[in-house]
Amino acid sequence: MSTMIPLALMVALVTLGGVKARPPLPPLPMKDGCFQVQEEVELFRVEGEAVILAFPSFHRVLQRRSLASPTAKYLIAKSNWLGDVTYAEEGRVQQRGEQLWLLPAQASDTGEYTCFFRNDTYCIAGSITLRVYESGSVDMDKLSYTVSTTLGHSMTIKCPSLGRFNQTDQIDWYKEPSPMALQLGTGSYYRDRDDLLILDVKRSHQGLYTCQVRVRINNQQYKVKRTVQLHVQEPLNPTPRPASDLSITFDPILNGRTSGNAADTRTFLPPVIVFPLNGTIFESTHGSVLKLLCKVFTECQMANSTAIMWLVNGQSVESSYLIGRALQGRKRVTRTPGSCQVELMLVVMELSEVDSRAEWKCVTQNQGGEQDVLGQLRLEDSTFIWLVAAIMVLSCVLSVLSVCLYVLLKPRRKTDYFLTKQNSIC
Repeated sequence: MSTMIPLALMVALVTLGGVKARPPLPPLPMKDGCFQVQEEVELFRVEGEAVILAFPSFHRVLQRRSLASPTAKYLIAKSNWLGDVTYAEEGRVQQRGEQLWLLPAQASDTGEYTCFFRNDTYCIAGSITLRVYESGSVDMDKLSYTVSTTLGHSMTIKCPSLGRFNQTDQIDWYKEPSPMALQLGTGSYYRDRDDLLILDVKRSHQGLYTCQVRVRINNQQYKVKRTVQLHVQEPLNPTPRPASDLSITFDPILNGRTSGNAADTRTFLPPVIVFPLNGTIFESTHGSVLKLLCKVFTECQMANSTAIMWLVNGQSVESSYLIGRALQGRKRVTRTPGSCQVELMLVVMELSEVDSRAEWKCVTQNQGGEQDVLGQLRLEDSTFIWLVAAIMVLSCVLSVLSVCLYVLLKPRRKTDYFLTKQNSIC
């Protein structure tokens, strides 16, 4: 037994020789007897809102060193001229594990906060600086997250840093400096779940957008706001469309409209494929089933007449090499307040190597225009997975055989012989 089991382990180690050992973790700087994690990104907020201070970089360091656990003890302190101030699990400022909740935040909460983790052998500290401004006394640029897009493109703006809150209402969107919420579902602005979708971005769309939502904490409601600054850039290689070219091209595959005049083209916005994005890589394994979903955003009055289809190597699924191995589902229209989505599912059975060399394209068209996106299929190598499984099974079999051989070949002790002989005489 002592020789068979190590042999099985050696076989596994030799076969898995391609797996690299985990590199050693870099040392952390030390200050006042405590290892220091790189300071978190500075946080800017406005008073009157609920604020949750978290320490993501600090937590990642604990995880990499296998120190984080649900029972770990943390201490969060704020430094000021009177010394360090710590917090309990109640009151306006509460410590909850490795987070600090300010319900709501006040301008006096501005300062540096440090989270400590200590056990018998370790002391690690991570810090973050919070700046809380009085309402109306701060330049909104300081509070904004920055996103960029290209003139003429469509884009989605997400309301950032809301993952730690329990939302109770739908998110409202504003464009500064107007105090009125955007009317989503008309013009260029639409709602994609809680995100803001802007179709056919123009110069006038550049600026500051604020998302506001109410959240529930300890059975009380608080407001949370975020500001996103949108920059609109010129395209690198602009290709202006001739003024006379205002017609819609007929596409027999999509059964689209054969023609349209200038008034028709300007009346409706073109459909926008929001998933997948152009160049998306779909990953799967040999022999598995692949489900491809194409999701299109369009004006509600155009949803039913919007055509959508998957093409393989420029051909419809029924005309491609996938015939008999792929199924294209029915078009599904989802209507929500202020938005409409059109979806189409393509299911491919028993993927093979030839599928990874094919061109996968989702195309959509209606009276407002057309769009297509290209995707690529990448097949994962399942040989390694099966090899690991085979090695594990082989190791188990060898271990069982070793135990059996040890039991069968184990010599009997003389005491057992005398007892048997004594019993036979009696």
